[in-house]
Amino acid sequence: MHTFLDYDGAVMTDSGAYQILVYGEVEINQKEIVAYQESIGSDIATILDIPTGWKVTKEQAQVTVTETLRRAKAFFKIKTRDDILWVGPVQGGRHLDLVAGSAVEMGKLPFQIHALGSPTEVMESYRYDVLAEMILTAKKGLPIERPLHLFGAGHPSMFALAVALGCDLFDSAAYALYARENRYMTENGTWRLNELDYFPCSCPRCRTATPRGLEQKPPKEREIFLAEHNLHVCAAEINRIKQAIREGRLWEHTEMRVHTHPALLSALKRLRNHADFLEKYSPTAKSSGFFYFDSVGLARPEITHYRKRMTERYNPPANAKVLLLVPQTRNKPFHKAPEFKKIRQLFRSLGEQLACQVHVCVYAGPFGVTPLELDEVYPLSQNETALPLDLETVDYVAMQTAQYIKGSGYRSVVFLNDPKLWNNTVKKACKSACKAQGLPFDSVDAEVAGSKEILGCLENILRKQLSGKP
Repeated sequence: MHTFLDYDGAVMTDSGAYQILVYGEVEINQKEIVAYQESIGSDIATILDIPTGWKVTKEQAQVTVTETLRRAKAFFKIKTRDDILWVGPVQGGRHLDLVAGSAVEMGKLPFQIHALGSPTEVMESYRYDVLAEMILTAKKGLPIERPLHLFGAGHPSMFALAVALGCDLFDSAAYALYARENRYMTENGTWRLNELDYFPCSCPRCRTATPRGLEQKPPKEREIFLAEHNLHVCAAEINRIKQAIREGRLWEHTEMRVHTHPALLSALKRLRNHADFLEKYSPTAKSSGFFYFDSVGLARPEITHYRKRMTERYNPPANAKVLLLVPQTRNKPFHKAPEFKKIRQLFRSLGEQLACQVHVCVYAGPFGVTPLELDEVYPLSQNETALPLDLETVDYVAMQTAQYIKGSGYRSVVFLNDPKLWNNTVKKACKSACKAQGLPFDSVDAEVAGSKEILGCLENILRKQLSGKP
């Protein structure tokens, strides 16, 4: 195979099992296909599995899972070479409980690589939300250190999503199939050749041609041109994803790509259901900060990690009696922002004895509550957040702030409200939490008076609460 291709890199071959979905059966058995892949020198090869397909009943899907597992177990007595990486496919289709069971059982076998079977029809139906659930279900059941291959993933617009979900390898003939139909791939979608006035690409083929000129070429020459362009686009997107991973910005790159089609965005939103799993296997710190655009980013591992650590490992200072909640500032870290000069002025007015009993926290998107002493800890200051916040992010911050009040043991809460950014949502949640806990709650609106009046109001409230007088 390497000689035929004149290529000395890794070559992966499929078993041809997908043809079962196309023709109903293949006239070859597993022993023959294993021996054939060994004889042609495949570096990565695949057993002859039974793909589940898309429009099948659960009973039919169970048959494909059972037979694929039977063949997988028998395979190790058939193979004769140990210098090939063999792929153990996971079947089950859209029946997630079958995918989960298939993944667990396949993961018990000594395959070096696994693959998710039957995704092509799912992608052709634009059910990327279902695909996301299939991939994550398989990942949870497989050994985490083994690479996962996604059969039939051939459009660059979904590569980033697949990688974010946990896929490592792809294969597809889409680049050639699209070319036969005069379809021109880009990382953001696909155009028919006759729809283009310009080539939005600088690959070696597109730099020297025009859409109208290509239309005048013979069909075979046109097909080769488009196939090579489509491959260039796929390779370029893979490199962008690799670079994004190196820079710690895979999530941002994925968000940008999924906005090219509503079905892709719907799939990314599904990650909220798997936030704990994503957080478990993600780094706790990176070499760079991140961008937060809207509530889709609430599934980010960094946000999940912070929420869990605040619940599991954080306690307020032992002498803190009153919680002073203040709104986020545009500048980070918060304690270095110009607005916090006023807080320091307030503390000087209170005096050291009273000030040490007040604990200042910032309510901020997208994390919720940020104790002031932690606001330089990654990633609380190492992020840029789009303002104004969308409603779902505001609701999330309100919920996290209320939960923090309920679990922290303060004697009372003082709230500096910013109605312009938060529309009283966080204030209402905090007031409700205090009522449930039987805690005194006072608030001051940041817009109703000048800074001197606000500081005066806060000082009077804090002195009253610290004195214990009603």
